[in-house]
Amino acid sequence: MPKPEPHPRPVPYTRCGPHTRLPHTRLAPQARWATAAVATGAFCVQWDSFALSPALPVVRDALHGSATATPWVVSGYLLAAGSLMPVAGRLGDLYGRRRMLILGLSLFGVTSVLCALAPSLPLLVAARVGQGAGGALIMPAGLALLTNTCPPGRARRVTGRALGLAGLATVCGPFLGGVLARSVSWRAVFWLTVPLALAAALCARRAAESRAPDAGPSLDAAGAATATGALACLARWLEDTAAWGWVAGAVLLGALFVRAERRSPAPLVDLALFRNRPYVALTVAGAVANSAIVALLYVVPLMLQLMLQRAQGWSGPAAGVALLAPAAALAAGGPTAGRVRPAAAVPVMALCLAAAAAALGACEHAAGTSALLLASTGAAAALGVAGGLALTGTQAAVRRERAGEASGVTKAVMTATAGVGLALTGTATTSSGGRPSLALPAAACLATAAALVLVRVRGRHRPGRRG
Repeated sequence: MPKPEPHPRPVPYTRCGPHTRLPHTRLAPQARWATAAVATGAFCVQWDSFALSPALPVVRDALHGSATATPWVVSGYLLAAGSLMPVAGRLGDLYGRRRMLILGLSLFGVTSVLCALAPSLPLLVAARVGQGAGGALIMPAGLALLTNTCPPGRARRVTGRALGLAGLATVCGPFLGGVLARSVSWRAVFWLTVPLALAAALCARRAAESRAPDAGPSLDAAGAATATGALACLARWLEDTAAWGWVAGAVLLGALFVRAERRSPAPLVDLALFRNRPYVALTVAGAVANSAIVALLYVVPLMLQLMLQRAQGWSGPAAGVALLAPAAALAAGGPTAGRVRPAAAVPVMALCLAAAAAALGACEHAAGTSALLLASTGAAAALGVAGGLALTGTQAAVRRERAGEASGVTKAVMTATAGVGLALTGTATTSSGGRPSLALPAAACLATAAALVLVRVRGRHRPGRRG
């Protein structure tokens, strides 16, 4: 006589809405490995985006480079990463997100070694372009992998935690990179990422594979070429706004991209994605927030340096340690964004940008170091949540099988427009007699917050479709 089945244990529930109760699920081991891989990979990408900027004079002297060619050590990396992300996201949907993540981490690790060993500036720039291509694969594929590997109720929080570690690298990168370049060598900036990329690749191998079931048979080559070219032209123009030829190239290639996507049976980017109003609103707002973060990271250290020169009693190392407060606030933004419900993403984004505008204005009028650090910490906290929402919110606004495509477009827009923040501070600096300013980034955040409120009010009875 068979034994009776044991009575199943009650499943704990987590309330996620006023009338909805879903089972509280723990992350499977494969999802944990995926989280570790994406978090570590995102840290590497952001670290090499910002850590080398203060070391450029050291690199130029060591490799005997010219003043015009040296900035390409940073620009080449960002240009490759930003322009290739839509293609990278689509490749993950087509051929497997875990596979593309491992490929990106491997490429990133190998090119980091080449960067560290580069004997000349041209070879360093070439290796940095390859490193940017690896970073382009890591971010969209990694975000899409988390979205599809984790349970729907946990994916946002897990993604937010991974972005928090990346945010820490964003803020600490310039300070620690400068310290490494002065005390050890500029090559140490690259050697640091080699074991991290290797560890992330090993973690990714233990994650579960996922791909879009209806992604199509092959990559849309025409869409990939025109999208990459248009984004590259846009990024180059944002670096030099007087070069209007890049604008013409971006417009022409953009028009060819739209034409190619309309004719393709399996487009690189489904144009219906741009009719998804929550997705578009969060992507644009995320680009503004990312630009403001870059401006904040540029202006606040300069303002602090000016205050230190006025003998306010702070030593250089103490000021560097004090900047850890904005770093922690920015890093906490990712986990906080992961707790925001998808329906609340747009209004919370508007609130964050409005708060960031007020805090950036306070930075502009700070009378002392304590006031400046307090205001910059508030701005970093608000912008950290806004930047995290741009990624967690857009992933929740589209179908899970299109996560790679959506994350690729969002990250490409945010990366390509990152230099806008510096352009705004440069304009403001000229108008204020040489003093760095956050007035224009603050105005951009406030205007975007107002636009989000208007979009929310108009779309309350006409919700955007999930792309």
